[in-house]
Amino acid sequence: MHAHRSLHCSTGRPAVRVGPSAVKNTPSHPKVQSKQSRRSRGLCVVTRAAGDYYETLGVSRDADKQGIKQAYRAKARKLHPDVNKEPGAEDRFKAIGEAYEVLSDENKKAIYDRYGEAGLKGASGGGGGGGQGVEFTNPFDLFESFFGQGVGFQGQSRGRTRTSAVQGEDERFDLQLDFLDAVFGCSKEIDVDRLASCGTCVGSGVKTGTTPSTCPQCQGSGQFVQVVRTPLGAFQQVSTCPRCEGSGQTFTPCDKCSGDGRIREAKRISLKVPAGVDGGSRLRVRGEGNSGRRGGESGDLYVYITVKDHPELRRESTTIHSDVEISYVDAILGSQVKVTTVDGPVELKIPAGTQPGTTLLMAKRGVPRLGNATVRGDHQVHVRVKIPKSVGGDEKKLVEQLKVMQSKPKSGGPFNFN
Repeated sequence: MHAHRSLHCSTGRPAVRVGPSAVKNTPSHPKVQSKQSRRSRGLCVVTRAAGDYYETLGVSRDADKQGIKQAYRAKARKLHPDVNKEPGAEDRFKAIGEAYEVLSDENKKAIYDRYGEAGLKGASGGGGGGGQGVEFTNPFDLFESFFGQGVGFQGQSRGRTRTSAVQGEDERFDLQLDFLDAVFGCSKEIDVDRLASCGTCVGSGVKTGTTPSTCPQCQGSGQFVQVVRTPLGAFQQVSTCPRCEGSGQTFTPCDKCSGDGRIREAKRISLKVPAGVDGGSRLRVRGEGNSGRRGGESGDLYVYITVKDHPELRRESTTIHSDVEISYVDAILGSQVKVTTVDGPVELKIPAGTQPGTTLLMAKRGVPRLGNATVRGDHQVHVRVKIPKSVGGDEKKLVEQLKVMQSKPKSGGPFNFN
């Protein structure tokens, strides 16, 4: 077993004392260039990561800033976790962000070219490494500086909390239906006034040609922390930053939408009303409410149903009620009457001897059950017998004769109690 310890060779570059097989067994350094120094301390090996960041971005070592920028832009769109769901995509996305931040900065690039990744992280004890290390920007913040926030990509900040996408509000629409349309269902075209995504800024709220910047009040956290001291101790109150509304960024607002990312406009929607709806029913149309903010999902549209009254029919759940009026003669002798139903006029037989207030049932002539239109309720017909206030002439004589006949004893067989 060979011992390992850090030292500096005469060049001032970071060096490591290694044994004969140490270089071969260190996979974290793709290429290792060795430099021998005839000093009493032994062998000096100067490590340099050759081309890691260049290979990550897919550019040559002599690529200019524009080429590096174009390479990052192409890879960032392809590897963003909201777009690429492959395993390891987020790690590769972070890697290209780190690579671009180094190679696009002349000072960081010079340190990297000379000392490798160890120099950037403060591993070098001398030269340009500085010993403090280089602080890297959040890769999602770097991405947003290129494309702006709210263009369909969602990021989570490292080490801080930020308000993400905001779902759009739900909208309400009141729809009045005819009685029969509610019974059997129908299709309606409705015009809904709602907040839609702004086409000028593609819903970001940022003025075209400008880029967002970190909110100076919350330092990009999206939160406002206030310490309140009480007799019981100090308490922290965390609330959404009032300046950036939790986005962590400030920006020049879009001229068309004033920074909201949405504009109010009318949209015609085709609505399928199912059979069996009733007054007070509520239909939900997914995604047809207000558009979300910062890439959030749209809200829903809720359609509240009211139903017009029918001149002859009444409804109670799936049961239809109606009244029919017959004369006392028809009640005695029976008859056929025409009844209005939801299916149209139907002939109904009135049995002889029907009493006032009798209810006759017409099976399966009612309302289809909501969600199962093949099952229908019934139609109940309530019979009202019309009794004339006065009669005269031949009709009066006939009624009097009928009265006399009813007053005569009726034969009850061998036993007659009258």
